[in-house]
This record gives sequence, C-alpha cells and structure tokens, in this order.
Amino acid sequence: MAKESMKAKQRKKIRMAAKYADKRAELRTAANEGDWDAMMALQKLPKNSMQIRVHNRCGLTGRPRGYMRQFGISRVTFREMALSGKIPGIRKASW
Repeated sequence: MAKESMKAKQRKKIRMAAKYADKRAELRTAANEGDWDAMMALQKLPKNSMQIRVHNRCGLTGRPRGYMRQFGISRVTFREMALSGKIPGIRKASW
C-alpha cells in the first residue's frame, strides 16, 4: 500500500497537467515555429504541468508497478478481485 502523500502528489500532478494542457499545446506549436518568447514562457510553466510526469498507479492501493491500463488497477489487486469474483466477466482459466 502506497503512502497517502504519494497518492495525493499523484492526484495533484493529474489536476495540474489537465489545467495547463491547452496552454502548453499552444506554446509548443509557437515554439516549434521558432517563437523565442513562447519557448521562454513554456519553460516558466510548472514542472508538474507536463503530462509525462504523471505515473500510472493502482486506483485502490497506489502501487506504481504492475499497472493494468485496461482496469486501472495493479496486477496484484486484479488477481485478488478476479479470484473473489468482483470483476464481471473475469474468471480463472482452466483447460
């Protein structure tokens, strides 16, 4: 189980990335065209406003590794929930 501070930091990064997404996109297009002022303005935005700094984490436990994008949870949590029958349509394979 991840610390609450790590989960809170992750939520903050997600909110900040969403808030600055439009402004960042505009400045990037201007900077790619060679606008020097846009490059400077882009550097002055907060670091955590970049989408690349958001790391996928389990929605229930906050585990950063073994994240299953389709379900939004880690592999460990997925296995526990699947075996207990909490995920509809998923069951253990047997052949």
